[in-house]
Amino acid sequence: MGPSAFPVVTGDPTVAVIGLGYVGSCVAAVLGSQGLDTIGVDTDVTLIDELNRGHCRFQEEELAGLLAKGMEVGALKVTTELSAVSAADVVLIAVGTPVRADGSLAEEQLRSACEGIAGVIRPGQLLVLKSTVPPGTTRDLVLPILERSGLRAGEDFGLAFTPERLAEGTALKELRTFPIAIGGLDAPSLAGATDFWQRALGVPTIPMESLEAAEIVKLADNWWIDLNIALANELAKFCALYDVDVLDVIAAANTIPKGRGNVNILLPSVGVGGSCLTKDPLMVWQSALRRGLDIRTAPVGREVNAAMPGYTAQVILDGLAAAGKDPADATVAVLGLAFKNNTGDLRATPVQGAVEALRAAGVRVRTHDPLVDADHAERLTGVRPTGSVQEACEGADAIAVLALHREFEDVDFGALPVADSCLVVDGRAYYPKAKIAELRAQGFVYRGIGR
Repeated sequence: MGPSAFPVVTGDPTVAVIGLGYVGSCVAAVLGSQGLDTIGVDTDVTLIDELNRGHCRFQEEELAGLLAKGMEVGALKVTTELSAVSAADVVLIAVGTPVRADGSLAEEQLRSACEGIAGVIRPGQLLVLKSTVPPGTTRDLVLPILERSGLRAGEDFGLAFTPERLAEGTALKELRTFPIAIGGLDAPSLAGATDFWQRALGVPTIPMESLEAAEIVKLADNWWIDLNIALANELAKFCALYDVDVLDVIAAANTIPKGRGNVNILLPSVGVGGSCLTKDPLMVWQSALRRGLDIRTAPVGREVNAAMPGYTAQVILDGLAAAGKDPADATVAVLGLAFKNNTGDLRATPVQGAVEALRAAGVRVRTHDPLVDADHAERLTGVRPTGSVQEACEGADAIAVLALHREFEDVDFGALPVADSCLVVDGRAYYPKAKIAELRAQGFVYRGIGR
């Protein structure tokens, strides 16, 4: 079989998505909605059962509906049987790639998936890794395992890497519009992956010179984002020294052109969370160390952002003290437990650290978040979420808005049953000045991150 024999597709390709976590589910849903025969495979029996019953555990606009419709019309099937991969022209690997405490790749899920795939792949298939990995992983880990099948990459099957670059809350829109960077093991693999994504999604593609170049793209994105937020967080602390609103400073600073755009400082907050920003910079750092380079910015950015939950807790404690309230006698209502606005995702949420710091100071903490799983939230924070904003705020000495879900945007603070001189701490709401003035007129004391 020559190197141009993959993928063998005469019409629309059949696609297998290995790993139906957040990214894999989004990819499978969109491919199915595009009319492609899509097979989703995951080892989580409960997850597959939920999907077959029409339940989607991920909080993402449109996702549940797309998955259900795809399965209803037969465009999408989900299974725990890896043998289903043999029917696919294109195999997308989207399993989890967490890191260990030192930032090195915990490769168990990826290794297991590749070992399973090696037992069922056939000649003519194109395999594409989408999981975020350190550079060199596709070539040095994935490739040797797949070739245990007896098939040769570049001769019998194609191999490419295309990073996912999706943000929760906007993932489906981004999947349909964002350019896709593509690295191939060889020219036919690159051409095959480029053709697939253009046919499947119709989005622009960016050919890269190697697998490693494509692997670094996602890491560069998240390294930049994490560092930028670290700058915003330290700028917020700096502005607080001078009683300056950091949002005013950022808005003004971002008006000058630089490079191909403008200065673009992001926003400070209670901290950075989620499965990507908290691990990808460490992945960069560890990958560099293995080759003798000690990168400084990646771990420093992580250190700054990891300290923000404690800083936010201290803002609350200082506000209580300024009001003459003893933390040991105080109640704080935390609204929003997820790692960002309008998601129920608790992975690496910075709110956990803020709650832990408050409880360690003796504060009585109540929480509320309508989007998160209550059992999971209780395991993380040690506090069972209340059923309503009213219940959380009963007699509260402080309200900390640490994720501004849509459900919280229209909260009437003046109608809440809070204590006198109640503190409102803005950890991710970015209330405008008119809102802050309104809160103060209602008797609240307002504090924000750098505000």
